[in-house]
Amino acid sequence: MQKQLNRILVINPGSTSTKIGVFDNDVQILEKTIRHSTEELADFPAIIDQFQFRKQNILEALDEEGMNVSKLSAVCGRGGLLRPIEGGTYAVNEVMLEDLREGYSGQHASNLGGIIAHEIAEGLNIPAFIVDPVVVDELSPVARISGFSLIERKSIFHALNQKAVARRYAKESGRAYKDLRLIVTHMGGGITVGVHEDGKVVDVNNGLHGDGPFSPERAGTVPAGDLVELCFSGQYYRHEIMKKLVGQGGLVGYLGTNDAVTVEKRIQKGDKEAALIYDAMAYQVAREIGSASAVLKGQVDAIILTGGLAYGKDFVKSISDRISWIADVVVHPGENELQALAEGASRVLDGEEQARIYPNG
Repeated sequence: MQKQLNRILVINPGSTSTKIGVFDNDVQILEKTIRHSTEELADFPAIIDQFQFRKQNILEALDEEGMNVSKLSAVCGRGGLLRPIEGGTYAVNEVMLEDLREGYSGQHASNLGGIIAHEIAEGLNIPAFIVDPVVVDELSPVARISGFSLIERKSIFHALNQKAVARRYAKESGRAYKDLRLIVTHMGGGITVGVHEDGKVVDVNNGLHGDGPFSPERAGTVPAGDLVELCFSGQYYRHEIMKKLVGQGGLVGYLGTNDAVTVEKRIQKGDKEAALIYDAMAYQVAREIGSASAVLKGQVDAIILTGGLAYGKDFVKSISDRISWIADVVVHPGENELQALAEGASRVLDGEEQARIYPNG
């Protein structure tokens, strides 16, 4: 039986750009990045106030590319900072829209994804979705315990890409995602290592606020006592410490750049410090993967490396050499977020899964 053709518009808003794509089922027929100047965005007091401006930009871009929006079957936006929810594809509803507008878990450009998707879809009388936002929380009860009773471990990670590559691997291996035991490592500006068991991410490091390996921009786990001493040393304000942990941590803090290609070039020219720091980052990623394998009691079907850093062959080799004894290492470089959004919408439109209802699934 021939597969039904579904044309899907996907929307991924960033701080100064909006990436859009049009897919016929899972096949991309258009990709475009709409840039927003600082002057344009300065007219809006809050991020949420930008949605009509960005929506109009998207419609104009589609028109310029000759895309007839009346042929769309669905619109899918990047999920924002919502309440903690299980992974999957969610239909945009009023409760979600209210949480996105209010910034339930914080204000971020990704909050605009579901709102713009709804605005465009409503006018065409077609469904609007979001897929696997960063607030996906499927942690097991034991994984939430931090060891400090005033703080609970949180699930903040690259859910969209992690889930997408895990499902892709399942499809390639002819097995169901829910039947696999995987360790998926997203390596970009932040690095997250997720333990995927029975279709859920039961443990993962908090890739935003100091947990796990250091990354190009983030410090990861640091010695708590020394951090407390630094915080109360009188040398830094709170926001300065936070900036050193997120934004100016990792490679930036040690080497002054978050660009892995630049670091690799420095290593090729004989920069020993760059070589040490870069290898230390690979070492910490490998160590986190090793810890993750303990969650699965060593019964791991595959280890998947993904994200922008997975393009670096030497970096990947440095990790693989340390952990390939655990399981086969599979490399899916890049983030492919537009593709992941389209695949999530397609699964619902094709009847492979039902759209979840926010906030309770």
